[in-house]
Amino acid sequence: MHKLLIVWILLAATGTVMAQELTETRQAAARAAIDSILNDRFLAGWNRHDAHLFASAFAQDADFTNVLGVGASGRDNIEKFHAEAFERFFLHSQQTAQIQKVRFLSADVAAVDVRWQMTGAVDAHGKPLATRTGLLDLVFTHPMANG
Repeated sequence: MHKLLIVWILLAATGTVMAQELTETRQAAARAAIDSILNDRFLAGWNRHDAHLFASAFAQDADFTNVLGVGASGRDNIEKFHAEAFERFFLHSQQTAQIQKVRFLSADVAAVDVRWQMTGAVDAHGKPLATRTGLLDLVFTHPMANG
């Protein structure tokens, strides 16, 4: 009986470690996906001034609000919003970004803080603006969580 109890405790402990490793593996994969979306769609779209590629980083029902509090709801509207901005204010802009923090709110939802820097933006009169910096607060969901 004593040997059986020890084996059961060892199996239970191993199961906990395996579950933790699985969670860590899943989080590492999620972090890699977040990094890919940020770099390969969000930033690449911005720096190419390609509103379609930029908007592909967003869910169909996403909301976007800029630093002035103006925004758009839905991927198509986010794309239109940025297409106009890329033609006027951000035609020659370039943006860099660095993930500062990823917090998993659940297995399928992560809150992500991203520091960004932009050069090349102009005002409504075409006058160059100083380098801009800020913090993006993004929410990522796993595609399967959306049904």
